[in-house]
Amino acid sequence: MKGLIQRVTRASVDVDQQTIAEIPTGLLLLLGVERNDSERQVADLCRKVLSYRVFPDDQGRMNRSLRDVSGSLLVVPQFTLAADTGSGTRPGFSTAASPDRAKSLYLSFVERARLELGPERVGEGQFGADMKVSLVNDGPVTFLLETTRDP
Repeated sequence: MKGLIQRVTRASVDVDQQTIAEIPTGLLLLLGVERNDSERQVADLCRKVLSYRVFPDDQGRMNRSLRDVSGSLLVVPQFTLAADTGSGTRPGFSTAASPDRAKSLYLSFVERARLELGPERVGEGQFGADMKVSLVNDGPVTFLLETTRDP
């Protein structure tokens, strides 16, 4: 499972020219689900996203997590993050989870994040939709987080 996090001052997702989710200061997470991912990867990545220290402390060092700053989280399914880009000039998607499996694990991630942060602090994109994502990247600060795969 891969998660691209971006520290934002605000972010939103539109589907069919309607805003379906928006957050103030926090993290935008683009979530890619891979073929061998399971609930273990959901739990591991969620823990990492919520505790990853990317927000500044009083000295300006990245020492605070999303939890520490009471920030919000916007989770957007991102199928293309699971692409194999190792060779050639066109991505391959054999490493991506099937749509049904990816949707199930994506929704599990959102549910887990809402249990941890509270439902009012977690927004979500729409799985399978053509989304327009807007953000103001703060820094810019962007990290690619990955979980270890089951054997």
